Amino acid sequence: MNPDVLTVEEVARYLRRDAREIQRLADRGYLPGRKVAGQWRFARAEILHWVETQLPSWDEQQLAQLEDRPEAEEARLVGHLLPEACVAVPLQARTKASVLSELVQLAERSWQVYDPEAILKAVEAREAMQPTSMPGGVALPHPRRPLPEALGESVIAFGRTLTPIPFGGDRGGLCDLFFLICCRDDRTHLRVLARLARMFLKPGFLEQLRQADSPEAALQVIAEAEQSLRK
Repeated sequence: MNPDVLTVEEVARYLRRDAREIQRLADRGYLPGRKVAGQWRFARAEILHWVETQLPSWDEQQLAQLEDRPEAEEARLVGHLLPEACVAVPLQARTKASVLSELVQLAERSWQVYDPEAILKAVEAREAMQPTSMPGGVALPHPRRPLPEALGESVIAFGRTLTPIPFGGDRGGLCDLFFLICCRDDRTHLRVLARLARMFLKPGFLEQLRQADSPEAALQVIAEAEQSLRK
């Protein structure tokens, strides 16, 4: 069977939800899918995109469920994938296009990016489809699909611009905090999205990132936020 086409049960495992809930969401038109011979079928890419659009409305419990990892494992998921060399505080970019370009250049410093041109084109295409800006002045640019051939390992890059810039989305999507997410597989991508969204829910986290005056300080804010998720 095509691995990019999922059944109800496979979507349930993918999202760590009950299959009956997935069935209800599909029947009510909330989940993108189509019926084939009376059975729901879902495109993996469409489900991933649906999750991305839902993240701002999900609570801590829903986001933690999406991660689905024992508490003792990978306490530093974001911190592990975000090396200090891939942090720019400030990021000098002043336009959306230059933000994306500079973030990919930052990610190259990890030595895990084999094809920066392919990653940049994929990120630009994803933004053209729908901006990745979120409430709070933060954006999560990323390719629509994992690019394992362009990466050695998954990597995150972070930058904070000097002033907010229009990034699209609601009310122009003014953003000054940017996390570029480049993953080799969509499961890691989902878990990174969920982890970041959980961190964004923490009171004061985004403002602390804005006050960080060095890559070291920004990483410390991120490390403390991730650590607190385990408490």
